Amino acid sequence: MQKILDTLGIKTINPGACWGPGAWSTTEDRTPIISDNPATGAELARVAGTNQEDLEQVVDAATESFRRWRETPAPKRGALVRDIADELRRYKDPLGSLVTLETGKLKEEGDGEVQEAIDIADFSVGQSRMLYGRSMQSERPRHRMYEQWHPLGVVCVITAFNFPVAVWAWNAMIAAIAGDTVIWKPSPQAPLTALAVQHICNRVMDDHGQPGVFNLLVTLGTELAERLVSERRIPLVSFTGSSVVGRQVAETVAQRYGRALLELSGNNAIIVDESADLDLAVPAILFGAVGTTGQRCTTTRRLIVHASIHDELLSRLVRAYEQVRVGDPMQRGILMGPLISRDAVFRFEAAVEELKAAGGEVLFGGEPLDAPGYFVKPTLALAENHWPLVQRETFGPLLYTMPFQTFENAIELNNGVSQGLSSALFTKDLQRAEQFLSSTGSDCGIANVNIGTSGAEIGGAFGGEKETGGGREAGSDAWKAYMRRQTNTINWSRELPLAQGIRFEVG
Repeated sequence: MQKILDTLGIKTINPGACWGPGAWSTTEDRTPIISDNPATGAELARVAGTNQEDLEQVVDAATESFRRWRETPAPKRGALVRDIADELRRYKDPLGSLVTLETGKLKEEGDGEVQEAIDIADFSVGQSRMLYGRSMQSERPRHRMYEQWHPLGVVCVITAFNFPVAVWAWNAMIAAIAGDTVIWKPSPQAPLTALAVQHICNRVMDDHGQPGVFNLLVTLGTELAERLVSERRIPLVSFTGSSVVGRQVAETVAQRYGRALLELSGNNAIIVDESADLDLAVPAILFGAVGTTGQRCTTTRRLIVHASIHDELLSRLVRAYEQVRVGDPMQRGILMGPLISRDAVFRFEAAVEELKAAGGEVLFGGEPLDAPGYFVKPTLALAENHWPLVQRETFGPLLYTMPFQTFENAIELNNGVSQGLSSALFTKDLQRAEQFLSSTGSDCGIANVNIGTSGAEIGGAFGGEKETGGGREAGSDAWKAYMRRQTNTINWSRELPLAQGIRFEVG
């Protein structure tokens, strides 16, 4: 472990704020943020907590750097991002291992997350040459009308523990090529990963003579985070987390007429109809439910199965759950690691008790493991969609199953929650597949056919509707969220015609 930390520049105690190469906060008399290994409960290292002075330094630096960075041609911004991608490739193995040590994700998932950051950086390099506006037809003669996109300003990116590299990269890489500077407030449950990424960014910024494009502020409590969200010099706040906190962020940002990009809770369902290929469905359901120990926003939380195959599918799932090896995520062959914390285990246990009290039946799992660390058994249970427990996002490996009779009923169940992130249908029926993807089908931001709910490619825009927040990140035209649109009209005639045929003449 120490070799990994040394390779990535992590020390015993680390400063929690950075506003450019060599510009780290001092560490005296700061409350430490302890990062531990959820597989063992042992301490990995400490980060010195930050204060209001650090926040001001970070915001000042990001604001000043923006004035310079916005005038840098977009393809040159892309060159800096390309070099970050190369550095991430260079450190993919140790950084992926740190993600695993700090969050409990499988080593393959930790490496995969770094790869996702590499992929979005590569995507952003290409996007830096494609920040297109459009020309439009003016109703006035000899007028040219068009729109263009300008850098927005300082972007605050607030990320959760479960994707401590990828979600930052989704935002930061696109924001950077858009001409924005970035302040990253990572989860205090994954501060070391953020520090390692900041070290990488510092080296690249130093090589390019562009300090302050990427900045870091690690905080433990909510006070500094609230001040960041309230900061008028930050026109965009991108927040990933719960719907409850996301609503507070949206209200605070709206009060100062800023923008909020929200990626909030998911309560994702897979529908399996009677024509489905169960050989495809079973592994997709299993990975969707237990991957990252059920701590993804796209985790499969509800399974909606046609009544005619309900018992058969559940029987196959129980056998599959029996084969899930739970343990140290750094070991080969392990399929599920720990939850992030002791509190997460308590919440899992409380959810299982609430399930039983409501009349649900646990088919497999439902209890913590008697071992060091924060391990629980992957859990499969019978439940009903309208129960308050099922209506909430339970952040753990707890899958609720329920039967349906008609396909319309299945869609109604899929849509019958307040969240709207990801959804999936397993079927061989073309008409049902098309209906599921139509305006009368899934109401989620992501709808898949014959693949699961979990996992997203960076080429498409990622995000969801309803209490998921409506934000979109990563691919497609998500870059527009990080820029400001400007409509331009040029009159190259010798007259001054007004729009809508209005005549205004002075004697």
